[in-house]
Amino acid sequence: MIKTIANRQRGVSLSGLLVWSVILIIVAIGGMKVIPTYVQDAEIKSILSTIVNDSEMQGAQSKDIRESFSKRAMMNNINVVTANDIEIVKDARGLSLSINYQVKIPLVGNASLLLEFNPSSFKK
Repeated sequence: MIKTIANRQRGVSLSGLLVWSVILIIVAIGGMKVIPTYVQDAEIKSILSTIVNDSEMQGAQSKDIRESFSKRAMMNNINVVTANDIEIVKDARGLSLSINYQVKIPLVGNASLLLEFNPSSFKK
């Protein structure tokens, strides 16, 4: 009777618990390093979209568009790109803005994670 109950019991051993805890901690630390980069990319996309959808910016000079981006980026504490990184295209369809940039996140020792972003926005 006791032997059959012991055979049915399931659980995590102490070593299994430690291994899963270490894995969970590593994933959490990685997430804490990567998530802010994606949040900043979303803010950059939002700024580009705001500028493209602003009626005053449709006929604005490139200098004015870059200045508007700089002011908005400064308010959102964005420092991975500058206004000079913006590719501005004006054609018959309207205004189109895009930026290509990379972010290098140090992980452990000399191991790093390189993330490439290409946020863009255009008037529909």
